[in-house]
Amino acid sequence: MAHSPIVPQRVYWLVFITLLLLTLVTVDVAFYDLGWLNISVALALATTKALLVVFYFMHLKYSPRLIWGFVGAALFWFLLIVGLTGADIFTRDWLPEPPGWTSGENVP
Repeated sequence: MAHSPIVPQRVYWLVFITLLLLTLVTVDVAFYDLGWLNISVALALATTKALLVVFYFMHLKYSPRLIWGFVGAALFWFLLIVGLTGADIFTRDWLPEPPGWTSGENVP
């Protein structure tokens, strides 16, 4: 079995400092009203932090291709579930209201 390469401690410290800086940026951006970009900026920062953790702290960067395949399969299923959930949510407005239903009247 092949061993993973020895990663210098400096790499871990740089990734850790980068994660801390990205966390500070996330907190700082939360105080600004960017309109419809709020969710995009938040997701981009979260994705960047997650990728740093997966690649360096979980050693995916140095893993064999079989592990990459499993991560890809997990990512595929995650995107499939999120996509199907989004498709369900975004198509609900097209459904007709039941007979006798008026907006807000039958809501508890």
